[in-house]
Amino acid sequence: MHIKIGTRGSKLALWQAYYVEELLKKGGVTTEIVIIETKGDKILDRSLSKIGSKGVFTQELEDQLRSGDIDIAVHSAKDLQSHLDDDFEIIAFTEREHANDVLVSHNTNLSLNSGEVFVVGTSSTRRIAVLKHYYPHIKTVDMRGNLQTRLRKLEEGQCDALLLAYAGVHRMEYDDKIAEHLLLDEFTPAVGQGSVAIENVVSLSDEKKAILKKLLNHEPTETCLRAERAFLKRLQGGCSIPVFALAILNHDEINISGGIISLDGKEIIRHSESGSIAFPDELGTSLANELLSAGADRILKDIRAQNAAV
Repeated sequence: MHIKIGTRGSKLALWQAYYVEELLKKGGVTTEIVIIETKGDKILDRSLSKIGSKGVFTQELEDQLRSGDIDIAVHSAKDLQSHLDDDFEIIAFTEREHANDVLVSHNTNLSLNSGEVFVVGTSSTRRIAVLKHYYPHIKTVDMRGNLQTRLRKLEEGQCDALLLAYAGVHRMEYDDKIAEHLLLDEFTPAVGQGSVAIENVVSLSDEKKAILKKLLNHEPTETCLRAERAFLKRLQGGCSIPVFALAILNHDEINISGGIISLDGKEIIRHSESGSIAFPDELGTSLANELLSAGADRILKDIRAQNAAV
């Protein structure tokens, strides 16, 4: 069997593609990697929230899935939009790396808790809003580009530190630049953070689907991410909406914590729920409904109005 793997061209995206390729090769599958540039890679002079939330890093890969030029698309699960068109599905989620955010700097003595005023680079509406809520003394600057580009901007002095996902920093072997591992209770991650998602067209052959599921899917991670993605889908979240969620397995139970924060960081709504591992989608949807009843609908309306006005 031969599988054509579609991926973005950054070093981190290629790490993910090579990781998937290695898993497939161990199962006797031959592979081919196809590099595809996305809108999110091309437009670097605007924040993600200003580009638009749907398919910023996935649209071009999905176009080639539809055309049959690739069999699967490899994504950071956190970059995958909450709603897929009916002709697409996620066939696998790889085992999740630690999901937390980290503060990265050449000065590893920096800490958000020190009270020191410094500048953090990030393009994430979630991270900016959380900083405003818990650490209002911290200044932020928009920081787009791949990990290496951001580190170069850090080196140039455009900021004092970066806020990044631990998974990407670790996979690129920049652990020595981690100044602080941030608390999950404060910096609850974006949905899917730390896992690699494998997307395909529904019409892909059953034979290929079976081998992809067998060789690539990590069931405990899949269960958690199904809950998180159901939560995100119900809230209609995207990269311009600062929502967050993290599901963790505890024997035969899923514990999920999720929430939303206003863009100015002044209001945060966070809830947790637990339920059977047999019903992850229902649990994620239930948590989202609880948030909507608690005022998340109002925050969402305000955020969308602000984004539309920009």
